[in-house]
Amino acid sequence: MPSWLSGMLNGLHATFIEDGRWEWFLSGLGYTLLISLFAVLIGLVLGILAAFGRLSKIKVFNWIAGIYIDIIRGTPTMVQVLIIYYVIFAGVTLPAWIVGVIAFSINSGAYIAEIVRGGILSINPGQTEAGRSLGLTQTQTMRYIIMPQAMKNILPALANEFIVLIKETAVIGMVNNVDLLGAAKKVQTLTYDFLWPLVSCAAIYYVIIKILTIILSKLEAQLRKSDKR
Repeated sequence: MPSWLSGMLNGLHATFIEDGRWEWFLSGLGYTLLISLFAVLIGLVLGILAAFGRLSKIKVFNWIAGIYIDIIRGTPTMVQVLIIYYVIFAGVTLPAWIVGVIAFSINSGAYIAEIVRGGILSINPGQTEAGRSLGLTQTQTMRYIIMPQAMKNILPALANEFIVLIKETAVIGMVNNVDLLGAAKKVQTLTYDFLWPLVSCAAIYYVIIKILTIILSKLEAQLRKSDKR
């Protein structure tokens, strides 16, 4: 057997098989997906509120939403997670994954806000005028006319934000060994091998992202079927 193949098999055995370390990666994957899912759902709520705040004619709402989006989009995700984990929740006993959900929800909300705002602004203003001329209120026009059309522009970008968020959650592994990167770090401390734990972590991320990309591409294709090209 070639030495490189023997080294690879030994590295993978030490990473996954020995002492049942594959369970660490499975648990880490579960927490990664859990953090990402909750973060994008809560971030969607925050993003919609911030988007309507930015579109609001009430200056205080516009100002608050603008400051929130500007600060979050203008600072590194790692710094935000460190501040929330080591400063804001320093004296609070919370599971690391919940702190991760809070941190990434706040982060994701700012990006989703711009996605939602851009989707709404992409709709021809004549649509709003048509709704109002039919006797609909501003809220009814937004709900029944603007948002259904805007969703076709919002959903692909929102799906991409979810995929990006899954990769960004690796940051939580730098403060607590709860996710995929945390599992790789635990293996590294035992084997002193930095190659195979990280390569394995990257491979798992790649497979998950590839599967999600295919699923979301099919979903987008279904949404676009009614479009005239």
